[in-house]
Amino acid sequence: MAEVLESREWYMAAYAPRGIPTSDHLKLRTVTISLADDSIPDQHLVLENLFFSIDPYLRSRMNGIGDGLCFPSFKLNDVIRLVGIGRVIRSKDSNYADGDIVFCKFCPLAEFCVIPSQFFVRKIDPTGIISLPEYLSLLGVPGFAAWVGISVIGDPKPGSNVFISAAAGGVGMYAGQFAKIKGCRVIGSVGTDDKVNLVKEEFGYDDAFNYKKETDFDAALTKYFPDGIDLYLDNVGGKMLEAVLNHVNKFAKIPVCGMISEYNKVWNEREGVRNLLNMVGKEVTMQGYLMSTYNDRFEDFVKEMEFYSKEGKISSKHKFYHGIESFLDSLETMFTGSSIGKVIIQLKE
Repeated sequence: MAEVLESREWYMAAYAPRGIPTSDHLKLRTVTISLADDSIPDQHLVLENLFFSIDPYLRSRMNGIGDGLCFPSFKLNDVIRLVGIGRVIRSKDSNYADGDIVFCKFCPLAEFCVIPSQFFVRKIDPTGIISLPEYLSLLGVPGFAAWVGISVIGDPKPGSNVFISAAAGGVGMYAGQFAKIKGCRVIGSVGTDDKVNLVKEEFGYDDAFNYKKETDFDAALTKYFPDGIDLYLDNVGGKMLEAVLNHVNKFAKIPVCGMISEYNKVWNEREGVRNLLNMVGKEVTMQGYLMSTYNDRFEDFVKEMEFYSKEGKISSKHKFYHGIESFLDSLETMFTGSSIGKVIIQLKE
């Protein structure tokens, strides 16, 4: 391999407070990386990146203003960082060897990169029962978010009525399966008829509906939840959350994982929820959460997922985009409803 590599990377050129970020805001540039031994700092790795995880929270880091998710915006002209998987091609850390496959929480969105080996990096086994993309889905942000929302915060009893929005997305596909494993009745909302079939046939949902065909969310929830809702995993916010609050049972729980319907708007243009008083009368618990708060539970989560995988109890769906240049398309697909399952950029096999 040449002593100097050319690497393309995405960087934040301008903030996008409204709408889906475009090439006006996110740009691709070429940088050089030296592989000479004296150019690589001690306790650093040079990675050839293989896969990147594209997740909705990234949008909140591109608006340039403080927002509800409390993630700092990317700095202008800085490389975008996200969850990725790479292959070590140079190591200045005795704990890592050339050829090791590593998972990185804050990986530069680049073909190659130099990162500190202590920077939220861990080795993964490419020959195990878990495929590499599953480390970004089932064992990544979506799987962990679904598990925390359903198993830790929601903790439903068998027979509970569970509703999950964005049910065919990265979080929703796992949330429904976790709830079914717990013996719940699970209904999902999705954006196409094909997704209705998908979540029922592949993810085990009891039923689902296409929210784009429903002119009255209240009427839809009356139909699908004649006995009310005990647990709602909220991924969308807005009008759906308001409708849910008209159908919650006593002591219902609402873990709030995200509100993707509102991410492309500034805060004072977003949908307000007018019936929060229902939370008082029904003694509802609504709780937002971030993954970092539950890092102490991650090993418990991994053991449970490995067991479910061995038993064949969990199904995944991935939407792959190929090549570093596909970032804008992969980001857009999450906000247009065209993606199914976990969105991943694949650079190498």
